[in-house]
Amino acid sequence: MPNGAFGAQVSVASGRGSASTDRVMRFVPEFATPAAANQYALDEGMLWVERQTSKPILL
Repeated sequence: MPNGAFGAQVSVASGRGSASTDRVMRFVPEFATPAAANQYALDEGMLWVERQTSKPILL
């Protein structure tokens, strides 16, 4: 980032071929190190996946 901080983003892909999707999430917090930004993105991405896979299926 222009101020020397690091931003975090994560991409979560699923599916195959024409049925594939890719969710890209960019986060507001700024981080002092690349490692801190990476960890935040990984944690948030995993939480998003857990929420998506725990939704009840409506018939």
